[in-house]
Amino acid sequence: MAKRIIALLALWLFSSLALAASAPRVITLAPHLTELAFAAGITPVAVSAWSDYPPEAKSLEQVANWQGIKLERILALKPDLVLAWRGGSPQRQIDQLRTLGVKVIWLDPDSIESIIAALHQLAAWSPSPQQAHDAAGRLAARFKALQQPNKQPKHRRVFLQFGQQPLFTAARATLQNQLLALCGGENVFAASPVPWPQVSREQVLARHPDLIIVPGDSHAAAQTARFWQPQLLVPVIAIPEDWLSRPGPRSVLAAEKLCQALQ
Repeated sequence: MAKRIIALLALWLFSSLALAASAPRVITLAPHLTELAFAAGITPVAVSAWSDYPPEAKSLEQVANWQGIKLERILALKPDLVLAWRGGSPQRQIDQLRTLGVKVIWLDPDSIESIIAALHQLAAWSPSPQQAHDAAGRLAARFKALQQPNKQPKHRRVFLQFGQQPLFTAARATLQNQLLALCGGENVFAASPVPWPQVSREQVLARHPDLIIVPGDSHAAAQTARFWQPQLLVPVIAIPEDWLSRPGPRSVLAAEKLCQALQ
């Protein structure tokens, strides 16, 4: 019996080591890419600054920040794949990686559909491909569940506020607008020709929003409410910044809170 147990333990250890050895070495260059990788069953060998979710990401080596990427360190880690983001990864350094033989995938989810598609795409690099497909399926189901009771517009005019000085907002061609529309809200700046327009206080007041959505916590909501007083006295709803700003799996949490606020 003892020999059998030892043999089974040896087999388990060998299988675990083989799996670890065969798992692709992936590096993520943006926080939302880190979240997508973990959701797909991938534990990156290195990540970007501000990669703080899930909690395991905090202990990983950081090889990128707003100033650029650590090219030599990335090469030393010998990745099988680097996940880059056009919104933040420097094109020149990414081209250098590619020239040196490193496989790079640009992953730029900017909609509900593309977040789900990214999870399916990452299955090819996951040691547990089915985990990636299952995560995509669960995410799609949660978004669909929100869509059903919110098909009828609530006729709530909403200002999506990002920052104060200057004021920015999200227009039609953004994930944030899609999340709002999913819940039946009307974005007062949806028609802007640019995705992230800078707007003035007067432009916002002229549109008479019924509700303001801001990224952050209750402190951010209170600060925003004071900013608009006394000209604009409407509810201000704060949604955790990472949920609202990062195009990743937690976007559905932002959508769920948005829908709740618009009920």
